[in-house]
Amino acid sequence: MKLHELSPAPGSAKDAWRKGRGTGSGNGKTAGKGHKGQNARSGGGVRPGFEGGQFPIYRTHPKRGFKNYFAKHYATVNVETLNKFVDDTVVDLDVLLAARIVRKPLDGLKVLGKGELSKKLTVKAVAFSASAKEKIEAAGGKVEEV
Repeated sequence: MKLHELSPAPGSAKDAWRKGRGTGSGNGKTAGKGHKGQNARSGGGVRPGFEGGQFPIYRTHPKRGFKNYFAKHYATVNVETLNKFVDDTVVDLDVLLAARIVRKPLDGLKVLGKGELSKKLTVKAVAFSASAKEKIEAAGGKVEEV
């Protein structure tokens, strides 16, 4: 294969199409804008949400709620799911992602205290609930806040 033999895959590249350059081009005269009216004019068209002068729906309904953009969203794991690992394993977010226990890392890992833990593990996470810390240490494991 040589450089002059390369070509794009069929259907992947569109031909250049110059609007308003004569009737022979198939897109001359009105250049696909129809006849007259606001959308045919230069700079024409209406803003998003415009309803032809009718009172718009986004103004008929009140604003509601509050979105805290600074809130932390943690990937959560319960203590009982950590029983899948063998003793003396270091369990952190990367290990849980590899085991497909956690699907998205979000802002870090938080360990919650549902269930019982029978394995001695070292658990590394951003946050722990009080009961989760208690159960991990009661099983002989270590808790490390990253």
